[in-house]
Amino acid sequence: MRTTVQGKQVLATTGGRDLDRDLPLLLFIHGAGHDRTAWQLQTRYFAHHGYAVVAVDLPGHGGSEGPPPDSIAGYADWVADFIESLGWDAANVVAHSMGSLIAIQLAASHPDQVISLALLGPAAAMMVHPDLLAAARSNDHLAYDLITGWSHSAGGQRGGNQTPGIWMSGATMRLLERNHPGVLANDLAACAAFDGAVDAAAEIRAPTLLLLGSADLMTRPAQAAPLQAKLNQQTIVLDGVGHSMMMENPDGVIDAVADFLRKLNEA
Repeated sequence: MRTTVQGKQVLATTGGRDLDRDLPLLLFIHGAGHDRTAWQLQTRYFAHHGYAVVAVDLPGHGGSEGPPPDSIAGYADWVADFIESLGWDAANVVAHSMGSLIAIQLAASHPDQVISLALLGPAAAMMVHPDLLAAARSNDHLAYDLITGWSHSAGGQRGGNQTPGIWMSGATMRLLERNHPGVLANDLAACAAFDGAVDAAAEIRAPTLLLLGSADLMTRPAQAAPLQAKLNQQTIVLDGVGHSMMMENPDGVIDAVADFLRKLNEA
């Protein structure tokens, strides 16, 4: 589907089903240098299990027009406008990595637009190594190599994905290579500069799921501890799973998010 936000064309996917305005909105927000395709299995499942699903390409990513915002707060304001453009008052938000920072800021600055949060691979601060940022700024392929290596656990890099034909490291590399010049560097710089996650988390009242990977090398589970202390949250750690958990353990992610949402609906 395509829509317009802040005067720019935006591309999103709906999990293979038309949007049903009578269903609750489930919005997926990708991480740095990614796009909507990172959520292929999750979007398809939830689109067939009671939700109006939208996985969006953030500005400048995938098929959405740029430029991307240069800050996490700017991204959060953009997502608020995107939700409004869809015609829903509020959304359940599932977000990964940089997307989790965006979702935290969104829930703090636009609380009426967030029903619940499911944050995959979150961290109170996402520091970026200077060499990685320099490689991204010069559009050096080294940036894609480093991120791909850090995105997957040792087991994940050996292959054997439950989805036939999926080579996780290769898929991550191709996804990063599709970036327009400067977009990855912009995202990494925005993550590194954002120091407001803990303060924002203290303002959030929306129920929150923190989904962590025990083998995550990019946002280690311990880095979520300051968020755990502030949020109305439950935490699930997926054993042996790396940063790109929606790819490495798609069923585990689906089960955790589905159970979280089911309990909210029953409360």
